Amino acid sequence: MNRNGFVSTAFATFVFIGALAAAWPMQGQDAKSPYPNMAPFDQYLMERNTEIALARSAAPESISRDAEVMVLGRKGYETAVKGKNGFVCVVHRSWTSEADDPEFWNPKRRGPMCLNAQAARSYLPNTIMRTNLVLAGRSEGQMFDALKAAFEKNELPPLESGAMCYMMSRQAHLSDRDGNWHPHLMFFLPSTEAAAWGANLTGSPLIEDDDAPDRMTVFMVPVATWSDGASDSADGH
Repeated sequence: MNRNGFVSTAFATFVFIGALAAAWPMQGQDAKSPYPNMAPFDQYLMERNTEIALARSAAPESISRDAEVMVLGRKGYETAVKGKNGFVCVVHRSWTSEADDPEFWNPKRRGPMCLNAQAARSYLPNTIMRTNLVLAGRSEGQMFDALKAAFEKNELPPLESGAMCYMMSRQAHLSDRDGNWHPHLMFFLPSTEAAAWGANLTGSPLIEDDDAPDRMTVFMVPVATWSDGASDSADGH
């Protein structure tokens, strides 16, 4: 699945959710952001092979070894490794967060994700668009205005049924407070009610975040192990 051509044109034609690090109930929202502005772009970049390895760490090796891998460069996301199983592994940066996230510009954020084919086609374009807007010098507010306009003009694809991703990397840094949080799966749906799924209720393993700017609901399901097979621990979370 070669996405180089698509990446270069996605700005004219779809993050993270940043639902990811902003959605957890335990994630505090500081009154004053420690990252009020975008850092120099170099601080968001990684060494290419290191980023490939980090992206692949999002899912068990049985999935990630045959996945396409995209890395962030100075001109946006580009395909570094061609895949053959339909999955795409990528490392999200801070600007895939929700609006008003105090860590929206945190250059340390790294969110490795392995998206299935449905999510690669219908969710990943949001990440690419956001990134291209950042590269074009747009502010946080301008980015969300552009996303809204793109949705209204049907320039971003609707979510496909079954769109989901793996986020099981021990090397992730989803926020300064919670680090890599817990290994989990995420499922992307058009906006829906949490109660209909039993999400966010006492004892329910399902966590829901209503991501209004991206016009979707994200369901997160924590799992017991990291992608390398190590057991998760709830200590410190």
